[in-house]
Amino acid sequence: MLGFLPPVVKGFLAACLLAMNTVVLAPFLMAVSLLRFLVPLVGFQRRCTAAAVWIAELWIAINSQWMRLTQRMQWEVDGIEQLDKDQWYLVTSNHQSWADIFILQHLLNRKIPMLKFFLKQELIWVPVIGLCWWALDFPFMKRYSKEYLEKHPEKRGQDFESTRRACEKFEHLPVSVFNFLEGTRYTPAKHDAQQSPYKWLLKPKAGGIGFVVGAMGSSVKTLVDITIAYPGHTQPSFGDFLCGRVDNVKVRVQKREIPSEFLGRSYSDDEDFRYEFQQWVSALWKEKDQLMEELHR
Repeated sequence: MLGFLPPVVKGFLAACLLAMNTVVLAPFLMAVSLLRFLVPLVGFQRRCTAAAVWIAELWIAINSQWMRLTQRMQWEVDGIEQLDKDQWYLVTSNHQSWADIFILQHLLNRKIPMLKFFLKQELIWVPVIGLCWWALDFPFMKRYSKEYLEKHPEKRGQDFESTRRACEKFEHLPVSVFNFLEGTRYTPAKHDAQQSPYKWLLKPKAGGIGFVVGAMGSSVKTLVDITIAYPGHTQPSFGDFLCGRVDNVKVRVQKREIPSEFLGRSYSDDEDFRYEFQQWVSALWKEKDQLMEELHR
């Protein structure tokens, strides 16, 4: 509707609407979560959790409205219709821009359980947003480096245990656990530094979803594998997205069964599982790279 405006004006308007949406709804989210914390009744806490998710979905829906208002981007989406809001999913995607998150939320909102990201423990201190993540039960996890574990072997396995405890709250309520397998946004510099064997992708880091698959046991059996391409743009910035400089986006959604032999195993302690899982992820990534080539063509 406002696509005729100059890009800078559209970007300023979109940024203001996003900020207003966050500032207005965040206090309601905090209040609901505080009530859940103060009243130790299981039934009441479940209602508070449902209310928090409703507020988050409203936030996403409002973002979708300003996107429609300010964007002229053409969408080509395939595979969304096969998803179910009452199922547990592990969701992953390639990552090129902060715009990816808003596009994924826009497409998946109220079609599957709300996306929940596994976050580093330190991110809970991010102003406002960190508390929102906490209020929405985003799992915060403490990860130990290989070098740290060599010096402190007594900590081995504790990162898996913390992930398992974080996943316990998801056993009785459908959830979509999300992870960007590349771990960071694609850039040509990162691609060259990694000597990535893929044309359009960085190397995948299987550990994140490996921990989730092991920790959630039989609760999650389906991977939702999403591929996002911006034809004409290798890596559009978030500013490009807000200003309406991204002309079109192509999204493919594929459901894949997670091999049953992977479920409930420890990624950090089971060397055979770790190797098999990495091989499975590598095969998925090779297929995704080929799909990216087709979408850009």
